[in-house]
Amino acid sequence: MKHFNRTVTILVFIFLYIPMILLAVASFNTGLDIATFKGFTLRQYANLFKDSTLLTLLRNSLIIAVLSSVIATVVGTMAAVGIHSMKGKLRSAVMTLTNIPMTNPDIVTGVALALLFAFTGTMLRINSILSFWTLLIAHITFNLPYVILNVMPKLQQMDKDLVEAALDLGCTPTQAFTKVVIHEIMPGIISGALMAFTMSLDDFVISYFVTGSSFITLPVEIYNYVKKPIQPKIYALFTLMFLAILILMSVMNLLQAKSDKNRVKTRRARA
Repeated sequence: MKHFNRTVTILVFIFLYIPMILLAVASFNTGLDIATFKGFTLRQYANLFKDSTLLTLLRNSLIIAVLSSVIATVVGTMAAVGIHSMKGKLRSAVMTLTNIPMTNPDIVTGVALALLFAFTGTMLRINSILSFWTLLIAHITFNLPYVILNVMPKLQQMDKDLVEAALDLGCTPTQAFTKVVIHEIMPGIISGALMAFTMSLDDFVISYFVTGSSFITLPVEIYNYVKKPIQPKIYALFTLMFLAILILMSVMNLLQAKSDKNRVKTRRARA
């Protein structure tokens, strides 16, 4: 049974990562045909960094990803603390509402937000409301649940006696929150921020419905690229994006593992 499980696991990883490996190989290929490797070259990467349009789009994506993840992390952390303070059925109901945006199809969320912005624009008599701000609001909206779900487990694992001890030692509620609670849940906050950044950086569906012509992100423009014969420099771009996401997810997993290890050590020390 163990051999079967290992075989299935290996096959799953092959299925998941072979396409990305082929993409990376194609980005170093001197030929245009991805089925035939004619030689190694970095020309596609050089062409990528010479393309001012793609670099501008990448900058736009990074701006949105950084701003939305930072704002979503702050708001999501506060929301998680508030939800954690709730009791019983109320907490369960709020968590269910929090989970819905993640299970909701992106196209439904995108259309719903587009309709909301269109309605708002009509009420405010704004002819073209879709802009940088609508895109930022949309990204903050779909990032919030990921932050909340990363912070909530850390709040549940936190020893409540630590806060009471801080208050007994003379800390104000604000000091107890910043020095004790934030410190204890920091791994969850960082994980939530990294996940929010990742989700924002590669989002296409929702962005497609809420972005304006004045501010376009890279995934939206890539959609226009793939409708034409793909230029090899796009392979280089995809490879770099994949590596960036892979590094972020690896950091997130390492932080989670370190947090779990420290928690086990703390429990053993108290025992």
